[in-house]
Amino acid sequence: MSTENSPAARVAVALLHHPVYDKHRQVVTTAVTNLDLHDIARAAKTFGLCRYFVVTPVADQQALAERIRVHWLGGWGAGYNPRRKEALELLRVLSGLEDAIAEMTETFGTRPLLVVTGAKGRLNSVTAQELRAKIESSAVPMLILFGTGWGMTEEVFDQADFVLEPISGNSEYNHLSVRSAVSIYLDRLFGR
Repeated sequence: MSTENSPAARVAVALLHHPVYDKHRQVVTTAVTNLDLHDIARAAKTFGLCRYFVVTPVADQQALAERIRVHWLGGWGAGYNPRRKEALELLRVLSGLEDAIAEMTETFGTRPLLVVTGAKGRLNSVTAQELRAKIESSAVPMLILFGTGWGMTEEVFDQADFVLEPISGNSEYNHLSVRSAVSIYLDRLFGR
């Protein structure tokens, strides 16, 4: 299946490190992690997405993420693991969500619809099946947002066109890593 004509080719994911909550519901900026950079890029590439944005306003965190990206795109890293290079070509490190929206708008000529995810259910949630149908039937690009810390702020949810229903296990425990959540959602939305 060619990913260039696939509905997934109009979809990007963004991992927000700000604005997110800490466990006391204070708005904070979380740290970028090496595992999230690699694993989410690999998931995005596997399912044919057009881009993976990492959003942090902290200059040192941006520099760290960019240094990791550059390592795998050229020189020793690219030669050592060309498959990792392919995945990390999707990665863009940006200061704010508005930057990701602007890049998608420029690329596709129209503002993307925003899809927000979270561990708690909301009244206006759509199922993965409903969102998959919308993605397949529309030419409008979509940007799926994932939060770090204890989740994205209400300000982010207020901007959403869609809120994707939470992933539910079969226990009361509900605290997946963001890497796991991204992979599960992408499989539900774009898996065969």
